[in-house]
Amino acid sequence: MHGRWIEGNDISLLENGEEFFPRVFACIANAQREVVLETFILFEDKVGLQLHEALIAAARRGVQVDVTVDGFGSPDLSDRFIDSLAEAGVRMHVFDPGKRLLGKRLNVLRRMHRKLVVVDGTVAFVGGINYSADHLADYGPEAKQDYAVEIRGPLVAEIHRFTHAALVQGQRYQRKRQWWRRRKHVRSTPGDQPRAGNAAAMFVVRDNTEHMSDIERHYRIAIRAARRRVVIANAYFFPGYRFIRELRRAARRGVEVSLILQGEPDMPIVKTAASLLYHHLLAAGVRIYEYKDRPLHGKVALMDDEWATVGSSNLDPLSLALNLEANVIIRDRDFNAHLHERLDLLMRNSCRRIEREAIGELRGWDLLRSYAAYHVTRWYPAWVTWLPRHVPRLLPALSERLHPAWHGPKD
Repeated sequence: MHGRWIEGNDISLLENGEEFFPRVFACIANAQREVVLETFILFEDKVGLQLHEALIAAARRGVQVDVTVDGFGSPDLSDRFIDSLAEAGVRMHVFDPGKRLLGKRLNVLRRMHRKLVVVDGTVAFVGGINYSADHLADYGPEAKQDYAVEIRGPLVAEIHRFTHAALVQGQRYQRKRQWWRRRKHVRSTPGDQPRAGNAAAMFVVRDNTEHMSDIERHYRIAIRAARRRVVIANAYFFPGYRFIRELRRAARRGVEVSLILQGEPDMPIVKTAASLLYHHLLAAGVRIYEYKDRPLHGKVALMDDEWATVGSSNLDPLSLALNLEANVIIRDRDFNAHLHERLDLLMRNSCRRIEREAIGELRGWDLLRSYAAYHVTRWYPAWVTWLPRHVPRLLPALSERLHPAWHGPKD
């Protein structure tokens, strides 16, 4: 069961698409039995086309390939793109695509936001990087700063079992007339993997049933235990009240707490939401850095000298209370040191530190907004439970003839 420490792993940090895509594509090219891939976004650009080519080549040589995309995050893949995958033998699934109303998508909430790859049950990738060209530096000023990890060792079997369970669970809800498309068996079920390194690691997910707050809970436990430093780099920062409280308490007991947040966000509301909490955090001694080079898309953190996490989960209401997410938590001094080196480089060379004096005192409307924002964080975890939960349903991503619910009018 995921959520337990597993020893003996080798875990490598991959920064941005320049490091991530070549490793994933190389592993798919060398796959002998199976590729299972989940992603929120798959675009039909140069990165998506390269993945498309790698998946087709793998399927044609007899590798079992399952790909799951989110219906909201990947809405505009062409019939040609999807049909060519199906013709090669790739089984492509869409997470709870929903129907459109007047051309608009309604399933904005409770998305499948995970980014996972497992190849042959021996290597896995977990992180925040989607399959789109905006994760490459040559995309320009809007290229995203992001992270993932490559994992070898016993933890891979745990991630492998999870991806297969997600496929089985999702396809259970396909309509009866599509029974013949369901996954009937698992060709590749690895046993325990041999030790590959010295890292202890834990695979942690957020779902809408048994693990609704696991990722946030592990963050809070680590912050509470920190004695020297906390560094969090996160793209969308508007966590719950208890999370904010742990950060403030850590800073007040002498822990160096540093947040790397978006200075050039892809959505302006992101910066507004985070900045409403600045006064409360700065007053407790938390250091806030805004990353200025390009949009920050990372979801990583480290505590003291051993604990670290990399994954898909932002620190906002969507990720912490609605989306399906997956993180790896790592206990390893070498990995922690390497991640700290990379984040420290960002803070020193690519960030602007926010000083309490520079943002001034809150008055009038700004004071009211900040007060409201701070206390909204206290109550939103209870509010979101009122929203309807997605049944984790997967539908086959075939052509418009078979799946009009996904290929409706374009946004």
